[in-house]
Amino acid sequence: MAEYDYDVLIIGAGPGGYVAAIRAAQLGLKTACAEGRETLGGTCLNVGCIPSKALLHASEYFDAAANGEMAKLGIKVKPELDLDTMQASRKDSVKGLTGGIEFLFKKNKVDWLKGYAAFKDAHTVEVAGKSVTAKNIVIATGSSVTPLPGVEIDNAKGVVVDSTGALELTAVPKKMIVIGGGVIGLELGSVWRRLGSEVTVVEFLDQLLPGMDGDVRKEAAKIFKKQGMSLKLSTKVTGVTVKGKKASVTVEPSAGGAAETLEADVVLVSIGRRPNVDGLGLEAIGLERNQRGQIETDHEFRTKIDGVWAVGDVIPGPMLAHKAEDEGIAVAENIAGLTGIVNHDVIPGVVYTKPEFAGVGLTEEQAKERGEIKVGKFPMMANSRAKTNHEPDGFVKIIADATTDKVLGVWCIATVAGTMIAEAALAMEFGATSEDIAYTCHAHPTHSEAIKEAAMAVTGKPIHI
Repeated sequence: MAEYDYDVLIIGAGPGGYVAAIRAAQLGLKTACAEGRETLGGTCLNVGCIPSKALLHASEYFDAAANGEMAKLGIKVKPELDLDTMQASRKDSVKGLTGGIEFLFKKNKVDWLKGYAAFKDAHTVEVAGKSVTAKNIVIATGSSVTPLPGVEIDNAKGVVVDSTGALELTAVPKKMIVIGGGVIGLELGSVWRRLGSEVTVVEFLDQLLPGMDGDVRKEAAKIFKKQGMSLKLSTKVTGVTVKGKKASVTVEPSAGGAAETLEADVVLVSIGRRPNVDGLGLEAIGLERNQRGQIETDHEFRTKIDGVWAVGDVIPGPMLAHKAEDEGIAVAENIAGLTGIVNHDVIPGVVYTKPEFAGVGLTEEQAKERGEIKVGKFPMMANSRAKTNHEPDGFVKIIADATTDKVLGVWCIATVAGTMIAEAALAMEFGATSEDIAYTCHAHPTHSEAIKEAAMAVTGKPIHI
């Protein structure tokens, strides 16, 4: 009889968890994954990345027809919103992808243990009333919405909602207030703005998109204002009250000052996310958390408890599905005795609004703190494809070391910035210089030519501006 039920047990079937499970099984390890949701894929596939992209994509079509963008191209239409069908399309996308993960589990002989797992000891968890043992246990439980103190979220009522509730709205709110000017708030706020809502974004800091490059953050404010969003920057929320189907939000300057009250049909609370660790029974194995509630690991994703590993949103670093996936592959390979590595200096981040905002590596501000730099910028309005497509907003910015010319960071605003940034990440993974990118032939006409031109601009020689 085997000493353990499994070689590897993954707790959580989000991107980090399901990828770790599949990779471990591919490497010949007997693998199980404990997940209490009715479907696999975690937040990302069920109520995050995928459903939000479905609504962003659909709302872009509606907006292009409604605001005359299509008419400029000779396509005259009068759109009529069928929100029920739009939401059904979102649900269908989610169903197909979560079902796809279940198929991959069966294909790779990964056992899905249906229930939430809690540690009994370092090699034993309880799932749905049963004890299961494993030589290695990987914590991949993801994250959940950070609550705003004193504000009660009730997605069922559809007035004060989090990101999950904002995806499920059954009618377009006349007025929506978004608390938080980060990725999630701007993506979901832009969906409902395009479908006809008056959207106001309240952000505590003086710029949108915390963590992104300063030039990108400034440009973001201009773009979203131009699109019709109201922005209240350097503003804090002091209270939210609900009467019937309406909400009142009291705000005041972040530095202190006179208060005012804003009225809305829907308030979206999107001030960040926090690690999912409650109920895991970490105390049973003596695994402490850091000040941010995260689980610390070494570079191989081992915790301080032998046989217990962790990946994804529960450990330090950006809470991004693709980071979790790469860590899932790496942890499975490390458990199997291979060398699993994630380069945390090259993790791209993307905001999937229109245009998209994307970046990888250091911001200009961070790079300047480390030494002398050179910066090249190229505007999308000078890119032939963007100009032809009536997509002039944005730019590409490349930051390079002044001495070695090694690329330290790349930042893009463009309709396809999320796709463009992959080139930059690959270049940085190989240690490229700006000259390497500048002398790489790019297909014409493409948005990606702006990356080549920005690289040329690092040494002051772009062609098309």
